[in-house]
Formats: sequence, C-alpha cells, structure tokens
Amino acid sequence: MLDWLEALKLALVPSVLLSNFIGTAVGIVIGALPGLTSTMGVALAVPLTYGMAPASGFAMLCGIYCGSVYGGAITAILINTPGTPAGAATTLDGYPMAQKGRAVEALGIAAISSFIGGLFSVAVLSFCAPALAKVALSFGPAEYFAVMVFGITIISSISGKSMSRGLFAGLLGMFLGTFGTDPLTGYPRFADGIPGLYGGIEIVPCLIGLFSFPQAIDMVVKKAKESSMNALTGKVPPLREFARRWVNLLRSAVIGTFVGILPGAGTSIATFISYNEAMRFSKHKEEFGTGCMDGVVATETSNNAVVGGSLVPLLTLGIPGNAVSAIFLGALTIQGLKPGPFLFQEQAPLIYSLFLSLGIAHFFFLAIGLGGVRIFPRILKISPTVLSGGILILGTVGAYALRNEPFDIWVVLAFGLLGYFLKTIRTPTAPVVLGFILGPMIEANFEQAMLIGDGKWSFFFGKPISCVFLILAAVSFVTPFIFRWRKIRNVSALAEEESHTEEEEL
Repeated sequence: MLDWLEALKLALVPSVLLSNFIGTAVGIVIGALPGLTSTMGVALAVPLTYGMAPASGFAMLCGIYCGSVYGGAITAILINTPGTPAGAATTLDGYPMAQKGRAVEALGIAAISSFIGGLFSVAVLSFCAPALAKVALSFGPAEYFAVMVFGITIISSISGKSMSRGLFAGLLGMFLGTFGTDPLTGYPRFADGIPGLYGGIEIVPCLIGLFSFPQAIDMVVKKAKESSMNALTGKVPPLREFARRWVNLLRSAVIGTFVGILPGAGTSIATFISYNEAMRFSKHKEEFGTGCMDGVVATETSNNAVVGGSLVPLLTLGIPGNAVSAIFLGALTIQGLKPGPFLFQEQAPLIYSLFLSLGIAHFFFLAIGLGGVRIFPRILKISPTVLSGGILILGTVGAYALRNEPFDIWVVLAFGLLGYFLKTIRTPTAPVVLGFILGPMIEANFEQAMLIGDGKWSFFFGKPISCVFLILAAVSFVTPFIFRWRKIRNVSALAEEESHTEEEEL
C-alpha cells in the first residue's frame, strides 16, 4: 500500500503530468496521420527521455502509446483511412456513421469506448499481471496456430452481403502475406529478385493503399457527399447507452487484454475478433457494417485494451509482447531497470507510477477526444479535391517514413490500385487486411507445431487450449452460413405462404 502511495506522489508531480499530457496529445496526432504508427512515435520519443526523470519519461511514452492507438480512429471514422493498423476494423462501422452525418456520435463513441477498454487493461496490468504472464507462457506454436485460425474465421462475418467475395478477398490477403521468405527454410518466395520483397510486404503501406487511395479517388470522382456537410450535427451518446452495452464493453476489453498479453498478436487481431463476437451475440446482425454503434464500441474498446495487456509479459517476465513494448524494454534498460520478476520488488513505486501514468493518459485522451468531436469533423468541410490530395500526400510520405524505403511507395500505389479495383467490383477490403495479417502467422506457427509434433495432426488436438480454439473456429466459421441459410429459408417460406394466401383469395 505504501508503494502505491509513493507511486501516486510520483505520477501527480506537475512535470510528470505535463509530460503525460504532451505525450498523449502528440500521440493522438501521430495516430491520426496515416503511416505514422505507435511504434514510430514511441521510438522517436525515447531519446527525449534520456535527460528526464524516469517517472516523467515513462509518463510521456505511456501518453504517446495510448494517444496514438486512439488517434487512429479519428481518420478511420472521418475519411475511411485508419491512421494506424489498430483502426482498420473501426472503418467497418465508423465510416458509415460519418457518411450518415453521425461523425460527432461516432467520434464520441470511439473516445469513450477506448477510455473504458484502456482503463480495464490498466487495472488488469496493475493487479493480475504475474498470473496472466504465466498463462501467456503456456502458449506454444499449436496454441498460436489455433488462435490465428479462430481469427481468420472472422472473414465470414465481415464479408458484407456477398460471402463468396469476402472469402475471395481473405484468400487474396493470405496469398499476398506469403510474399517474402519462407518462415521455416528462409527460401525467397515471389521476390523475383526485388530486394524490397525479401522481407515481405509491410502492413502499413498495405493499409494506406487499400483504404486511403480508393477513398481519395472516390472523393474526386463523386465529389463530396451531402451527408458529410451534416457531420457537425448530432451529439455524443449518453452514458446510459454504454451502460446498456456493458456486456459488449466487458467482452471486448477482455479480448483486447488477452490478445495484448500474447506476444506478437497485436491490436488488429483483437479488434477483428471483438467485432466478430459483438456481431455474433447481437440481436441485430444486419445493422453491422451500416453504421452500428456496437461495432465501433467493440473495436475501440479492444484496441486500447491491448495497450495494458502488451506490457504484462514485459514487466513481469522481461519478454516484450510487441514492437512498442520492445521499445519500452529499451527505455527501461536506459534508466537502469531490468524487467522481470524482481522488478516489482526493487522498483515498485516507479513501476506503479508507470501504471498510474498509463491510466491518467486515458483521462487526457478522453478529454481531448470529447473536446474535439465537433472540431475533427471540420476536415470534411475541406474541398474534396484538396482533401483527397492531402490524403494521398500524407499516405505516401507516411509509408516512406516508416523505413525510409522508396519501395514502400510502390507498395502503396499497387495496393491502392488493388483497393480501388476491389471497390469497383463491390468486394470488401477488410478481409484482405485480416488475411494479410493472419496468414503469415498461421503458416509460421503451423510449420513449427508440425515439427514439434513429428508431423502428426493429432498434436493440435492433444493440447486443451488449441483444441478449444479449433472447435471455436469451426463454430465461428459455420455459424454465419447457418444464419444466412435460415434467413433464406424463412424468406422463401414467407413468400410461399403469401402466394398460397393469394391463391385462396382468388
């Protein structure tokens, strides 16, 4: 208890609060700009922490991390261009809401949901970290393979009206994810002697191309939609609307935290899984993809819940769960701290102050987010030609800035043309992203598991965790087909009944 009181004193020092606020504000800007990721923002800030007190430095990094994950939702909602990979799933319902003139409402939902999910993960990080870290260690290649297969079954839920087109898009994404080198043998695939392809295609240029370029072209071709001019109307939903959705909030927060704890999983996977589960348990499945509040609640709650979860294995075991936590590992080392089981014994007040700063950062981005719900949509008032040009320039510069690699600009252009082609044939792009992210993970973990299990398929079903997730994957894949079949059957039965009624009247 004394350690927490000491930590509270550290976290509430004015200089620490100022560092936290600046970090959060900068993080939101980074997250909102296509191509600038949480990883880049935190990495650029680490040198600034050299001359700062440890508590102030960690507070700034926490603010940038939280702010950038939330910031990705702003452009995802307003212009259908996720600023970060974490915002990709938010486009599914966030952008349709903006198109209907409900941008203020969507931005408010995103801010509040992100706040709730983030605080949940901070609470878990603060009180349950050691126990959850042990659970994460029990995951091997077989368990990861099963989780990723469960994730890929979401394609059937986010395919829109055409299941076949969605499955095609998902398979296309998985194919594109194989570019680079074989994860087991290191043999190059589809590289064709192009140096930029040996390491595979980066996710950020892929996202920028698929989402921002088709949207920019659409703006020029179709000009501005009337609904965008009404984007400043509407209001943030009252808290009772969130209270009614407490199950969705809790479920999405748990999914986000759990996925965050698993090394290498990431926010994109958490958001798509949460979206799928929200749709599965909803009584109004037909509303998803058309501007449904539950869809935005699910994705934004889970992506910020990943933040706290990703720090669990780092601080308790010294194992970074993702790229951002790896940078946090470097920042801790610079300050002379060694993450692991003894960290909480040796530097408890400082680590607890990090937890508190992480929580305070959520209050800061909530204030900025709610304060900006009527300011951010003003971007839609800009001329479509100017706005589309800005999207293209920012997207291209952001893709190049990621690795200073000119090849990434060509990747953006290629995926931009692909995205526009898919849009013209009414094929959803979200399954492409999901397949692109999960495909390589499924392949790598499958090959490793088969090696460990001597090539026996029974290896996957001999482990309780992998067996459970494979069963869930089968149920998740089949369920949408069953619902659609029942819907078609009910419609046919209704039509037949009406025809009989008409015959009797005649």
